[in-house]
Amino acid sequence: MFGGMARFKLIGAALLVSAAAACSGGLSAPSDRTESLEAYTPDQIYERGEFELARKRSGDAAFYFSEVERLYPYSSWAKRALIMQAYSFHQKRDYPESRAAAQRYIDFYPADEDAAYAQYLLALSYYDQIDEVGRDQGLTFQALQALRVVIEQYPDSEYATSAILKFDLAFDHLASKEMEIGRYYLRHGHYASAINRFRVVVEEFQTTSQTPEALHRLVEAYLSLGLTDEAQTAGAILGHNFQSTDWYQDSYKLLTSRGLKMKSRGDNWLAQIYRQSLKGKWL
Repeated sequence: MFGGMARFKLIGAALLVSAAAACSGGLSAPSDRTESLEAYTPDQIYERGEFELARKRSGDAAFYFSEVERLYPYSSWAKRALIMQAYSFHQKRDYPESRAAAQRYIDFYPADEDAAYAQYLLALSYYDQIDEVGRDQGLTFQALQALRVVIEQYPDSEYATSAILKFDLAFDHLASKEMEIGRYYLRHGHYASAINRFRVVVEEFQTTSQTPEALHRLVEAYLSLGLTDEAQTAGAILGHNFQSTDWYQDSYKLLTSRGLKMKSRGDNWLAQIYRQSLKGKWL
């Protein structure tokens, strides 16, 4: 079958050729969706789907590709049409249908060279729906799971690098959600609840860009509760791992203004993380 992402990068040029042929009368294919398709061959219906994609009518394209699968389910054209269905539905932003077509492709052709692209499209059907930080994060979790499959099952595919990048961005997105809630609690004086949220970021999302701020917010929250050992230890972690950040500077000023040092103290959960940092086992 055609080759992976390169095919889709070049698809615009190829489809424009198909569109030109159709306009000049060279395309023997259905003329519109009201016409019965049973008299047409699978390649003719498939060509109509390409023609509609070239016209940026992805909904119509998906219809013709789905008809190839329906009318000629066991043909090689059905396999081609199925992956193009997933692509067309994604272009239309009909993510549930794109996901369904991609999943069928994976189920029917798990060893095919385009299975990696189908899994990538499936992941994108979740990833491209990730909304602003304040919204429910269920889709983010689903995107992470689907992207992980691309990374782990198709590590040598041309989609792995993009999947890793999107995975990191989605992971950071989840951490941002925890930070938003934590900041809300902190502003309203609910320090214990705020600490719980910032702790999640430090322990579970420590590789994200949110970690330095989470540590600084822990300094603020613990100081507000009078828990200076924890506050100083959070500052010590900032000093060891994120000394070049503004969050380190803010924590340094806050602690030193109270005569405190950025030093690990006590035997709290942050002290354990600090010891891991010294051994290079954290972050």
